Amino acid sequence: MNTKQVLEVLNDMQAEGVIQGYALGGAVGAAVYLEPFYTKDIDVFVALEKNGVLLDLSVIYGYLTERGFETKGQWVVIGGWDVEFLPPYSTLTEEALQEATVIPWENTPARVMRPEHLVAICLEAGRSKDHERIAKFIEQKAFDAGALQRILTNHGLLEKWKRFMRRYEQGKTK
Repeated sequence: MNTKQVLEVLNDMQAEGVIQGYALGGAVGAAVYLEPFYTKDIDVFVALEKNGVLLDLSVIYGYLTERGFETKGQWVVIGGWDVEFLPPYSTLTEEALQEATVIPWENTPARVMRPEHLVAICLEAGRSKDHERIAKFIEQKAFDAGALQRILTNHGLLEKWKRFMRRYEQGKTK
């Protein structure tokens, strides 16, 4: 799988104004900060110009299909990856997109959500795979606790975090 090709396409889309910005999230975003693990797709959060209330992703799909990329359900296949384009769906994901950090990925700039935002988004989603990912972040000490605390407080997730941590600590003592 060619992640560099995905990043080159994303950077081209941003340079050409198709998207206003992007940030890798999900498992690939987390893999920047954690030991590698398997994932089948790349989640890309995108900033788009709003036309009224609704966001229209067709500009992305049109741009990519014109360049020969295949669509597969909600994904576009780029560099062997199934790439899913996601508009921010909450104030948390909007903030994560805006505050993404730029890292070099095989000499290609890549915008990636900060680890604290990735943890908070996993907590907000609350699926079992998200809880497993949070545990990896904790075990690998891959985030700034103070920054996470501020994000959780600002987005009303502090109580959910406390419940998660109680379950996490109980699981460790068994």
